[in-house]
Amino acid sequence: MSKPVDDVYLTWYYERPSYDVEVAVGMLKKFQELDFTNPKQYVYINVFLDMALQKKKKVDPFSSVVLLPYRFRDETNKVLVFTENEQEAEIARENGAAVVGGVELIKWILEDEIQVDFYVAVPAIIPKLIPLRSKLKQKYPNTRRNSLGHDIPKMLQLFREGLEYAVEDEHIIKTRIARLDMPTEQIVANLKTVIHDICKFKPSTDDPLVQKLLIRSSSSECLLLNLDGLLPQVEKVEEEEKNADDDEEKHVQEPVRT
Repeated sequence: MSKPVDDVYLTWYYERPSYDVEVAVGMLKKFQELDFTNPKQYVYINVFLDMALQKKKKVDPFSSVVLLPYRFRDETNKVLVFTENEQEAEIARENGAAVVGGVELIKWILEDEIQVDFYVAVPAIIPKLIPLRSKLKQKYPNTRRNSLGHDIPKMLQLFREGLEYAVEDEHIIKTRIARLDMPTEQIVANLKTVIHDICKFKPSTDDPLVQKLLIRSSSSECLLLNLDGLLPQVEKVEEEEKNADDDEEKHVQEPVRT
């Protein structure tokens, strides 16, 4: 498809333009100024995924919580900490836990008397929490989601301040990542952090998980982003390390000439 030569054209006759992320963020900021909309409006991304795998049918729909380098919300999430150790309970309270307790909380959670955003636990109490598995589902504490462990302050920071996202409609993630009045470099840093977190759910040996990426603000149209420089360069790094190892092995095996 050729590119349009005029500012006004029929979009279905031309390939959709794509932009480097810094350029796209600058355009969103300009749209806001021209339209006199709220400068503190949210910035969103729509991530379209390739869930197909080589060794099995597809990646299962997933959710995650990621700690962004630059916070854009004043409010924090409510987190419940499961522990029966009083010293650990005190640490949890000091680090902002909304609710702290042991097995006595199970009945209240099952009856919806306690409702929080996230649940974390120390390993010692996990065998006693089995009755909650079907109730909490994906929010049941486990090491894969970083919600089961000994480092209570670290878990609380992640789940109190972190951004939660999830796959919708089998292959799309829609989430906010920043506010438009933040510096461009901070918006870009938050976007890259989310994208890198998403990419960990598919082996680097398969085709890239992220296939298309759109960015918009609350009041703007979506802009298509170039993916160059946004996806983790795992395969390239591994290839460079392999080449370096091969060169080193070759150097060692070369006979010494006198």
